[in-house]
Amino acid sequence: MNFPSKGLYAITDGPRADLHVAVAAAIAGGARVVQYRDKTLDPIRRHEEASSLARLCADSKIPFIINDDARLALDCGADGVHLGADDIDLRAARSLLGDSALIGVSCYDSIERAREAVAEGANYVAFGAFYATGTKPLARRANKNLLSEARELPIPKVAIGGITPENAGALIQSGADLIAVVSSLFSANDISACAKRFSRLFPTAKSNP
Repeated sequence: MNFPSKGLYAITDGPRADLHVAVAAAIAGGARVVQYRDKTLDPIRRHEEASSLARLCADSKIPFIINDDARLALDCGADGVHLGADDIDLRAARSLLGDSALIGVSCYDSIERAREAVAEGANYVAFGAFYATGTKPLARRANKNLLSEARELPIPKVAIGGITPENAGALIQSGADLIAVVSSLFSANDISACAKRFSRLFPTAKSNP
């Protein structure tokens, strides 16, 4: 599975009864990547949900990423894992998941961390939070000029943090290749319609070769 070079990166918002339906709606609206993010400690439910979403994304031919948990990514058949500063390092995740796995790295407000991730073989890097976010209210804030500086990096750049259809355009213009969205997408009354609003910001989105 290739990681897309442009588009909407949908990140789930934890336990919800309609998780599968909500993710299917995001995909129908044009989401190019789905990440399963669930910080609870229910291993049975998390495995069941992740496995179900892995099948959904495979059927839709889009990458499915697990937040933080490389072991869950391996067990549920996900395409890869997204790593933060407190997770296992990229080399350990690569050793566990294999050369074909998609591994993303949170770089927050640090271009240096992004350069290190590229050197270690990351498939994409994520910067943010760019705006205030209820998902991570204490997250370090990044300036959109960081995206311009990151244009030099040879892998996709993802922007995250408080992003809405109204403020996403400025980040794309600054150099974001993908827009990662949690709350404004999955709290929308019409998830598919909201995903379409984001997707229209990327009229020429294509997958990486």
